[in-house]
Amino acid sequence: MITPLSRGTTAHYAPYDWRARRFGPPVALEPRPVVLVEGVGAGRRALRPHLALLFWMDLPRAESWARGRSRDGDEQREFWDGWVGAEQRHFAADPSRPHSEVLVRQRGEGYELRPGPAGTRETNRLLTLSDGPSAVW
Repeated sequence: MITPLSRGTTAHYAPYDWRARRFGPPVALEPRPVVLVEGVGAGRRALRPHLALLFWMDLPRAESWARGRSRDGDEQREFWDGWVGAEQRHFAADPSRPHSEVLVRQRGEGYELRPGPAGTRETNRLLTLSDGPSAVW
């Protein structure tokens, strides 16, 4: 999905239906100055060369898994039982956190952004391919 966007052309991706446990029909994604990619695999080795910044939601794993279970309810209990081990194996083989430039930590009110392990102190970093401001959506 990332390669067409890097060329300025439309990309397609198949969103995953977590309840049905299968990929849905492809969806077109037009190129934009900024595209946010989120999810457990968003910082994986194959994608990192295409990322302007990698943010890491800095939350203890047990708390993250508890939130997911609470959100998804009993209907997804079996899924979560398998997810925990799969996520541990994923990050053991291809860790993302060490490559993150920004750590995001939830606070009582809002979020705190801190430099990540791969963070830089650069303040004038080019994040888009455009010289102008990003479009308002």
